[in-house]
Amino acid sequence: MNEALMISNALLWVAVLAALIGLFALARQIGVLYERVAPMGALMIDTGPKVGEPAPSFELPTLTGNARVRIGGAADKSTLLFFLSPTCPVCKKLLPILRSVNETERSWLRVVLASDGEQPEHLAFYEKADLKPFPYLLSQDLGIGFHVGKLPYAVLMDEQGRITAKGLVNSREQLESLFTAKELGVASVQDFIDHQHDHQRA
Repeated sequence: MNEALMISNALLWVAVLAALIGLFALARQIGVLYERVAPMGALMIDTGPKVGEPAPSFELPTLTGNARVRIGGAADKSTLLFFLSPTCPVCKKLLPILRSVNETERSWLRVVLASDGEQPEHLAFYEKADLKPFPYLLSQDLGIGFHVGKLPYAVLMDEQGRITAKGLVNSREQLESLFTAKELGVASVQDFIDHQHDHQRA
């Protein structure tokens, strides 16, 4: 009887140890998976003016012609220049997020929309999407100056007119990653994550 009890007790301890080992292995795999699916920042394409460099300078009329907007150079606030198109569904999906950013971050940031093409199409889009809170610039030279090839694309400039972050943005997280990169003083959030991983491996 005692022998059977001892055997069952030993088997129970073996089972407990196996469960602990399995739990540890599972926790480790979850950690690896988390690293692999870590939030990606805005996709920075290595063309055009680089992060840390002065942005190209422009002074352009707004779409409605009631004001002129200066891009580049010193300013009272940082500038988020957001390139979009009336035919881009992702751009339209991000408009409510831009409205929210425009309201909550207005103390330090101005949001400027930019595109190119025919004015009537953009005026219709401007009215339908109710974009009156934003300066809206229509200029092919602006897109060329920043080497914009795909949309939606955003460039964040500081008060001195230097580019602090840029890239393709398809979600709120990618848009906000530009602000995070500025706060961290890095070229992009992805660069920061990669440096952290390199530091951990070293």
